[in-house]
Amino acid sequence: MSRTPSRIIPVDEEIFVSTDVEADGPIPGPHSMLSFASAAYTADKELIGTFSANLECLPDAKGHPLTMKWWKTEPEAWAACRVDPEDPAKALKAYVKWVEKLPGKPVFVAYPAGFDFTFMFWYMMRFVGRCPFSWSALDIKTLAFAMTGMPYRKCIKPRLPQVWLDPLPHTHVALDDALEQGALFCNMLAELREQQKTLSELPGWRGAGLTVSADTPVFGSAAAKVAGEATEAAQETDVANDAESPDTGPGKDSTAHR
Repeated sequence: MSRTPSRIIPVDEEIFVSTDVEADGPIPGPHSMLSFASAAYTADKELIGTFSANLECLPDAKGHPLTMKWWKTEPEAWAACRVDPEDPAKALKAYVKWVEKLPGKPVFVAYPAGFDFTFMFWYMMRFVGRCPFSWSALDIKTLAFAMTGMPYRKCIKPRLPQVWLDPLPHTHVALDDALEQGALFCNMLAELREQQKTLSELPGWRGAGLTVSADTPVFGSAAAKVAGEATEAAQETDVANDAESPDTGPGKDSTAHR
């Protein structure tokens, strides 16, 4: 399904293709991708299209015992991914064409990308011979790790800030989960952009990182140090400006009033 965007999207704008995979084992080849779905979002969280398909199992592949044991606990999701399964070659060719017709530049997004992209990349290369996302994928879990400061393995959805989580279902039905995690990513991206906007207002910001000079970008702890020094300098300037003068007397925030 595709929707007409509310605005003209430039060809170089990134479109975030949130993708969820349901499989009967941990890796493609010995095991099969049962179902997959993608939800394409703009950075400002506009949904411009979805794609989903249930797939026939690969010849000679079989379900992993532990995965199949888990599927027995999700009978409704299992039933949903077995409705009208398609030939993988037909479904993946249609999917690649769909991605390539999206406006802008597609970016694969998943949670965790290591699992979903492994299956999607394998299937696209096996049945289509190309991947419209190139060789890379954006991992929401890694983004959460960078934004929250939590240990990586603790970056699970129940621990994330609730403001990031829309009231959307997570059902283990591929399309439901692709929509849910796509909205999550857009919410995180919006907050990240706000953080970047705040940083851009600090002295020494050059767009890629805080800088000591125009030619020396710094990141991470070094950027935090520069930001701290800039804040201290600004506070000292404020105190000096608020100090007593012959004309005005003590400023309202000067040390004379503390």
